[in-house]
Amino acid sequence: MRRLPVLWISSAAMTLTLNIPDPLLRRLETQCADVPRRVLEGFAAEAYRSGSLSRAEVGQLLEHESLWETEAFIASHDVWPSPSVGEAARDIETLSTSL
Repeated sequence: MRRLPVLWISSAAMTLTLNIPDPLLRRLETQCADVPRRVLEGFAAEAYRSGSLSRAEVGQLLEHESLWETEAFIASHDVWPSPSVGEAARDIETLSTSL
């Protein structure tokens, strides 16, 4: 089993290491050229969807050069944050008064 370093956060002192069995890692590497980057992007996408990270934090984590690069990432992963109950209620009220 090889250790796969997955995550370096800028100059922060955190490194995340995943232990992935060699056969599984070889299969993943045939489907994805940069497995560590894919894992990091998956984490960022889920953290944004759940509200754990802001759009700006996603851009920082992924070292995007612009807001538009982050927007494109969010759109390509279809991870728009879920609306809160209050936001949904306001939307319903707005729609019902508009019709």
